Amino acid sequence: MSKDIRIRKGLNINLIGAAEQTTSKAVLSNVYALNLDDFHGITPKMLIKQGEEVKAGEPLFYNKNNEEMHFVSPVSGELIEIVRGARRRILTLKILADKTQKYTQSKVPDLDTADADTIKTFLLQNGGWPFIKQRPYDVIADPDATPKAIFVSAYTTAPLAADADYVLKGKEQELGAAVMALSKLTPGKIHVTVGKTSRSPFVDVSGIELHKISGPHPAGLVGTQINKIDPINKGEVVWTISPQDMVLIGELLLTGKFNAERIVALSGSIIKAPKYYTTKIGAEISTFLYASGVNEDRYRLINGDVLTGRKTNTEGYLGYYNNTVTAIPEGDDYDFFGWNRPIFNKISTTRALTFSWLQPKKKYDLDTNTNGEHRAFVVTGQYEQVFPLDIYPLQLLKACMVKDLDEMEQLGLYEVAPEDFSLTEFICISKQPHQQIIREGLDLLQKELG
Repeated sequence: MSKDIRIRKGLNINLIGAAEQTTSKAVLSNVYALNLDDFHGITPKMLIKQGEEVKAGEPLFYNKNNEEMHFVSPVSGELIEIVRGARRRILTLKILADKTQKYTQSKVPDLDTADADTIKTFLLQNGGWPFIKQRPYDVIADPDATPKAIFVSAYTTAPLAADADYVLKGKEQELGAAVMALSKLTPGKIHVTVGKTSRSPFVDVSGIELHKISGPHPAGLVGTQINKIDPINKGEVVWTISPQDMVLIGELLLTGKFNAERIVALSGSIIKAPKYYTTKIGAEISTFLYASGVNEDRYRLINGDVLTGRKTNTEGYLGYYNNTVTAIPEGDDYDFFGWNRPIFNKISTTRALTFSWLQPKKKYDLDTNTNGEHRAFVVTGQYEQVFPLDIYPLQLLKACMVKDLDEMEQLGLYEVAPEDFSLTEFICISKQPHQQIIREGLDLLQKELG
């Protein structure tokens, strides 16, 4: 029996260019890359040297603070480059893929009899653990901690993001194996949230607490669901994992092979034929971008969705946790008297002259123009209109900016992740970088109070 959740505060950003629900196989990538920025807070220690051969699923490096936590190669091939930055900090690892892939084969645990330590050791050694995140701090989970619950969001509300129901179709067996393993890692429940009218394969998976949710974005964010189901208090830990990463973990537990395959949504108004592609973690984005074609020369390519993704280019690589790539028009021009005349092609929660409030289901072709410049916070009360968590967003942002640890704790920073502030950043008339502010606040809180 499911439990219903209805979100009232939020904002749906309906954009042109949603991916058509058909899947093609992407061209095989010659080079695959791991961007170390994807693993926030991890200090890598290399296990192999440049020029050496690796198999798919073989460890490339481990976490300096936990030597058992391995990060594995998505493909077999030669490690051709270790890109370093200041103070020889490792930025990117590039692997030239073999034409015929070779996989490491690990002995899988018996899920019926295996205990929590056995499951943890298997995931840590074979590359499955980095897909499990924890709150507070929104970092890779600490294997020594015991979460009070595990949360999974199988409902997508971010603009142009991959549809969870579609990419999970036919993956019931892998999801079931992942749930069976994860249930041994927590004394609490595994909370899975699906859309109220969705046909998610999670409906047929046992061992979970199923919730059906409805409402505008950010209803699909796991932070919103945690807040409505079982909020985090000081001293508590919860883990989160995306459903497509659960598929990878489930297959790893069933077969003993690390299969880095991803179903990626290529979307956006710039794309001629937006659709889904089967590729692998770290693949060259160009291997599926040009197959669909682009309409213009000037556009912003985003590794992820338009609210939380990172700017990239055609020579970039698919992010470790991403299953969406978006291309939208580049907004590097000025709109003459845009603040003082009726506008019909933009979304605004503050200006009546945009008329978007009259057409909530209209689809827009928005660009990257910020429609203003950075300035001090202006108190408008608009953040609270789209922020469904029981938290004061403006006060929390200011506490992070002035590094007031007591205020950050009391205002609920333990509960949030940067993505929870993506919508307030979108509507911010002060053009403040909300997600960056929250990330820096979380890092400071972890450093000082741990």
